[in-house]
Amino acid sequence: MLKNPVTSKFRWIAGAVLMLATAASHAVDFKSVGAAPVILYDAPSVKGGKLYVAPRGMPLEVVLSYGEWVKVRDASGEMAWTEAKGLSPKRNVVARTANLKVRASPDDNASPVLLVDKGVLLEMSEQPTSGWVKVRHKDGQTGYVKTSEVWGL
Repeated sequence: MLKNPVTSKFRWIAGAVLMLATAASHAVDFKSVGAAPVILYDAPSVKGGKLYVAPRGMPLEVVLSYGEWVKVRDASGEMAWTEAKGLSPKRNVVARTANLKVRASPDDNASPVLLVDKGVLLEMSEQPTSGWVKVRHKDGQTGYVKTSEVWGL
């Protein structure tokens, strides 16, 4: 039996599209709460149950977009919905541990310039490289932290 070249080509294209869609669905997208706090709901509607208020700057992982709504995950792993318009592309991270050392350079032996407690918000100054990310504290101090020591990347 001869294979139909059109059907074979269609199957190949469909498989390639499916693989790309799967890869894209695994990409991690983080945003931060914008200039004003946002309400997180249990459903993509203002009629949904209000779960809590996310403060300005809080990093959230965007899990799913649904029209003007996004399903997000916070640092504790909780999932909720919020309006996309309340989020900013600005990137912030949160310290995962107490006494996190913000270092002068991206090196374990570099001197600490700042110690921050668990849950402290830090602004991302540069994209992560080689397991480190440059951050800025709200008081203006800058330095580097290991990417494994913060949430929001």
